[in-house]
Amino acid sequence: MANGKAGKPARIRVRRSEVHGSGVFAMRPIRKGTRIIEYTGERITHAQADSRYDSKDDRDNHTFLFIVDRKTVIDAGVDGNDARFINHSCDPNCESVIEERRVFIEALRNIAAGEELAYDYQIKRDADDPADIDEIFACRCGSEACRGTMLWPAKRPQQRKRRQRAVPADAASNNRTRTASDAR
Repeated sequence: MANGKAGKPARIRVRRSEVHGSGVFAMRPIRKGTRIIEYTGERITHAQADSRYDSKDDRDNHTFLFIVDRKTVIDAGVDGNDARFINHSCDPNCESVIEERRVFIEALRNIAAGEELAYDYQIKRDADDPADIDEIFACRCGSEACRGTMLWPAKRPQQRKRRQRAVPADAASNNRTRTASDAR
């Protein structure tokens, strides 16, 4: 779709982005609800994706992987198209839509010619993420709604603290707080 049809200019074009590296820009107005481009690439399993990028530096946030479902990942680094260059935004003008195990990028609102396309990556947090994961996946979208990270949920879930039982005043005299496991 990046190449225009006879008589029409191309709908989108990849060029340098102020957000990050390369970006995809509208070359003519795009109406809300328009299916702009399919996210393509090699379709692989999660295990293949893990082994393919196992040696990748943990601090490298650059990826062309898109999770389709529990079985399938699209690696746009292999046979991918221009969709792989659409950047993240916390206030996106596009969204990814999965339909029949295919991924499409659609306009959430009217997009002006020259405007950069973006969707919310909502990269899933994992329990074993390093402490500085938000810095690794820092968002550079610059929108007023920016949450500062490409990760979802926006904040690392807080560990639930164990409640301690109230200690009667006379039991506190030994300068030790009693917990439920101490009471027998």
